[in-house]
Amino acid sequence: MSIHLAGGGWPFDDDGAVFRPFLDEATERATAAGRLDGPRLAIVLVRDGDGPEKFVELSTVFGTLGKIDPIAVLAPEGAPIDDALLDDIDGLVVWGGLVPAYRESLKGSFATIRAIVESGVPYFGMSAGAAVVSDGALIGGWKIGEVQVCPVEASQEIEQVTIAEGIGLIDTAIDVHAAQWGTVARLIAATEAAVVDGGLAIDEHTALIVGDGGLRVVGSGSVWTVARDSGSVRVSTIGVG
Repeated sequence: MSIHLAGGGWPFDDDGAVFRPFLDEATERATAAGRLDGPRLAIVLVRDGDGPEKFVELSTVFGTLGKIDPIAVLAPEGAPIDDALLDDIDGLVVWGGLVPAYRESLKGSFATIRAIVESGVPYFGMSAGAAVVSDGALIGGWKIGEVQVCPVEASQEIEQVTIAEGIGLIDTAIDVHAAQWGTVARLIAATEAAVVDGGLAIDEHTALIVGDGGLRVVGSGSVWTVARDSGSVRVSTIGVG
């Protein structure tokens, strides 16, 4: 099964192209388990105030793409999730919001999530849910030293560009809302300053699928790859296909 990382963008466009591969994998797993009511999807939301409403919204919209059995895994910012709710699921969705808050609420469940994905359960990370998957997660920041490297609005309420322990599903730093929020520049600057060894920045309405067959991009945007190369920083893109 695969890890699906979306750069943001809601509601979906392209007839749900960003979500369909994940839902197809979850449905395949549910069918193999003999579940007739659709895949059991754990939907993790770390939000203050609107978690229940957002869960209903996501469940309804996902339901337009196929039959599902959604499970609410809700936590306010600063509180841990209940990872007992992740038992016996067919797909794991970690949604968006404040990246540092998601990391804080999930950190006690990192090992559980790794074991779930290693067992074959597909993972879908949306925005914050994509940013926290790395061994070293880029959780925010708008400055390196005294130099501004991206818009303040993309800071995630952190001043200095910060790397922290993530879930550990992949070994490459992920940034999100790439072209739309200007975070490609943050990843480039972080790579040049050796804050990270390089990474991937994902546009909105776009998902990077990491699976046994390599990398694949779906949706309407691009995935930007940033790497150090002979003393400089090289930037390229992976398009849909």
